[in-house]
Amino acid sequence: MSGKTKAELVFIPSPGRGHLLATVQMAKLLIDRDERLSITVLVIKPSYDLNSSLNSYSPESNSRIRFIEITTVNSLPMSDFGPNCGLAGFVIDMSCIAMIDVANEFEVPTYMFFTSGASTLGLMFHFQGLRDYQNQDVAVYENSSEELSIPSYKLPVPAKLLPALMFHKEDGSMMLLDYTKRFRETKGIVVNTFMELESHAMKSLSEDDNIPQFTRGCFDDKNQVNEIAVALEHSGHRFIWSLRKPGNEHKFQTPGEYDNLEEVLPEGFLERNAGIGKVIGWAPQIAILSHHAVGGFVSHCGWNSTLESMWCGVPMAVWPMLAEQQMNAFQLVKDLGVAVEIKMDYQRNMMGGSNMIVKAEEIENGIRRLMQPQSEIRVNVEAMKLKSRMALVENGSSLDFVGRFIQNNISLDIQAE
Repeated sequence: MSGKTKAELVFIPSPGRGHLLATVQMAKLLIDRDERLSITVLVIKPSYDLNSSLNSYSPESNSRIRFIEITTVNSLPMSDFGPNCGLAGFVIDMSCIAMIDVANEFEVPTYMFFTSGASTLGLMFHFQGLRDYQNQDVAVYENSSEELSIPSYKLPVPAKLLPALMFHKEDGSMMLLDYTKRFRETKGIVVNTFMELESHAMKSLSEDDNIPQFTRGCFDDKNQVNEIAVALEHSGHRFIWSLRKPGNEHKFQTPGEYDNLEEVLPEGFLERNAGIGKVIGWAPQIAILSHHAVGGFVSHCGWNSTLESMWCGVPMAVWPMLAEQQMNAFQLVKDLGVAVEIKMDYQRNMMGGSNMIVKAEEIENGIRRLMQPQSEIRVNVEAMKLKSRMALVENGSSLDFVGRFIQNNISLDIQAE
């Protein structure tokens, strides 16, 4: 582009690996789209190896993205953002909502990067609106057997699939809905999705005048690990199993690796399946899903995993565990028809535990349905793969939104150096 004017965006992501990497990918998309932009990512020090996670986005590979590691949001290096830096705004994660106040002190707008999907965002706004604008006690839906009409979902949603976090209270207040109320203070919300995947949800959000417009897992139960092992062995299909040691979620610890997999797997499992399957720790998920030999993905339905599966055209067997994963699973199975169900109403509590054991027969049945050749879900996911790639070509829906975000929301009329 002509002209070397500059504008600086400050990204403040959550330290969670999935949130952080999605944020960095979004930042790279922005600077690739407009050479006048530069981005600083303030990284709250995580519990994992930050350097390896961000290696491909280091300053050496792109001089217009820089990373500053901080210990807490209270240790922000504000002296780096003086009046001459061309600060255009803050882009924050939903968990960093307090940074709206800091942006206000700088007299710059705040945008939110929502790392889940548009349907989940609509769900949160819907329940926050019921509580704050219609004075409804939304706690009545916890453990309810009702099916609910939620604008961002095409089909009625079973209340039992609602995220348990939505009803989690601190000092008598529902924290997630309190956060959601503040989303409305931002100038815009950028959602980690594409129009062709969530057209219904995007349309419902665009029609709400109160919303700022713009657009794998670990089991801590050895019995459950045993059931998965039996199911894989009996399914007759080749497999890669990413099995990790759970971290302490209450302390925001990320999963680790087992020193000896034989300690958690059934006796003789590794030997019996040496030529059929492979059990590993951390997995390069996108690289595996991209391989032509992969025919299905058993997933907890985190949103990043969902997008990667659609991008690679790999159908899913859903086994959600917590947060919004049940709602993602419902959307994938019932609405989009790109997944089969293993156990949609599995719930793990805030401390990472669950009293539910999904039996090997149920898991095996899900795997067999997933791996059926020429099934309807394979046709649907292949179509979604094509749509996801078309969204990122010139004039595609996602690049169009990115271009409009830059043009309409970020001031680039800063004097050239």
